[in-house]
Amino acid sequence: MTKPVVRNTAIGVGVAIAVPVAVAVLAPYLRPAARSLVKAGLMVAERGREVTAELGEAMDDLVAEVREELRDERAANATVAGTGEPAAETAGNRDVDAS
Repeated sequence: MTKPVVRNTAIGVGVAIAVPVAVAVLAPYLRPAARSLVKAGLMVAERGREVTAELGEAMDDLVAEVREELRDERAANATVAGTGEPAAETAGNRDVDAS
């Protein structure tokens, strides 16, 4: 039986030798792969920014539409308040029983 210390030391020395050799052998292949990964990441980030900008524009348009609608409703209510007519009657609810 081998002692665990001797076995672990042999494994450590083997890894210490194998890793630099593997990196030297694989380096010509790793750099292009790394470049491809970075390129893909940049493309995804750029597309994400575009989508975020489009969503922001759509949200701005929606908010503008809602503000316009609220402004129109307030103007209509102010007109009704100025004439003395209840807002419910001008909204098309003339058949509501006012008991």
